[in-house]
Amino acid sequence: MTETIRRKIRALKDGRLSEADFLRWMENLPFSNDIHIKLDFHRKLRRGIPEVIFGQGKSVAQLRSIIAKFREMGENILITRMDAEQYRELHKKCPGLHYHAAARIVTFTAKPEIVNPGKILVLSAGASDEKVAEEAYVSSLYLGNATEKEYDVGVACLPRVLQMREKFNAYTVIIVVAGMEGALPSVVAGLTSTPIIAVPTSVGYGSSFNGVAALLSMLNSCAGGISVVNIDNGFGAAYQATLINQKIS
Repeated sequence: MTETIRRKIRALKDGRLSEADFLRWMENLPFSNDIHIKLDFHRKLRRGIPEVIFGQGKSVAQLRSIIAKFREMGENILITRMDAEQYRELHKKCPGLHYHAAARIVTFTAKPEIVNPGKILVLSAGASDEKVAEEAYVSSLYLGNATEKEYDVGVACLPRVLQMREKFNAYTVIIVVAGMEGALPSVVAGLTSTPIIAVPTSVGYGSSFNGVAALLSMLNSCAGGISVVNIDNGFGAAYQATLINQKIS
């Protein structure tokens, strides 16, 4: 947002932007005061991360309005929890969007801009956890982080994760996504000094209680340095990892 404001000021000085258009653009700071949706365009200045849109439950009309406002402000957009049918309907009215199907995420640009200094690693315990892991991975990239991923490295075959331990300390944060009994974050935390963000998933049989078993296991880990986000919340893990990564000098 800071760079966007600078561009607008330069355009005003150069005569490429009228005073009336500049003032109309400034009316959206700190937020767009529309009747139904109030978008927080000041958030990137306050928190270092712009507002991200939760797509699930929003109508196509609402999303079109949000997209139009982001484009008017000159900001990239990150919309999470967008299913394929919802995206197809939206794309008819808003061409130029990019859909990351595995992550269920929509962005304006196909290639993210990496601006933060450190690196983030996303691990998943099983292939069934990949949807949540991809949400974390794509979110992390589009929040400006150099991000790598390694999937299906769960504890049922310990050599898969043990062979990676020597490179764990090269990352600023490791996001570990796991369902079932949720053991993988504890194992990884025992192998590295890198902070771990654990993401329980709703993957598992009956007594996994749709992710509650993994959540409780992660919260009760005896390995220090683990923080835990909500069930299936890959985006939340990427957001927290970004805040940590931004503090690295």
